[in-house]
Amino acid sequence: MTETWSTRVLQAFGSSAEQYNASAHLQQGMAWQLANRCRRAEIPRGLWVDLGSGTGRLADALEQQHPGASVLRLDGSDAMLGSQTGPGATLLHDLNQDLPRWPSAPTLLCSSFVLHWLDDPPERLHHWYSQLACGGWLAVAVPVAGSFEQWHQAAERAGVACTALPFPRLESLLAAVPAASVRWQRVQRFSRRGRRPVDLLRPMIRTGADSTPTAGLGPGAWRRLFRHWPQPEQPTLSWHVLTLMLQR
Repeated sequence: MTETWSTRVLQAFGSSAEQYNASAHLQQGMAWQLANRCRRAEIPRGLWVDLGSGTGRLADALEQQHPGASVLRLDGSDAMLGSQTGPGATLLHDLNQDLPRWPSAPTLLCSSFVLHWLDDPPERLHHWYSQLACGGWLAVAVPVAGSFEQWHQAAERAGVACTALPFPRLESLLAAVPAASVRWQRVQRFSRRGRRPVDLLRPMIRTGADSTPTAGLGPGAWRRLFRHWPQPEQPTLSWHVLTLMLQR
């Protein structure tokens, strides 16, 4: 992926900032789950940073579940940071670059539905882990390969390219961090149903999550793909989401 691709991703999310929360239901649910998992881990107070905070769902959930905590909201989109409502400070930063050097190392780095948008997810995961304070935690929720299987099946049956975003492989992510650091991991499968296949993709457009590094399809190719969608009487689209808790 190129710098142009990264720029397109940030522009797409920035353009959707005002309407993001109305359509990002799965992201909202996973943010709350991840914050709850952090509460169970009894993470020490210190510098807590939400990496790719977007509209602040994860940072808000952390602050709600940890009274007195303040989470630094870091994102590459000015528009997304401008939509924040929580008390935590904000920082504009491109997550494809190394993290800033703070006066004290973070005791919590967390990120939900962000890692798969970066140029090299395993390398970024490794870098984030390396920036933790001793005893600090890294909490991540990210869709992994195996997601959007219905979309891939339809494209293969229709004989057209699958333009779905390629997701990182679970094995590659786990190989990027020490096995001994894994305190908890789980892959959950979520499915969305719609009356028509096209209805399944509209929330991604509304949230800015429709960017893809591959060339787009024309109207005719899209119609062929939708005609070959599995179970057309009740079309679905599924995500496989990894939740990973690491301690350094």
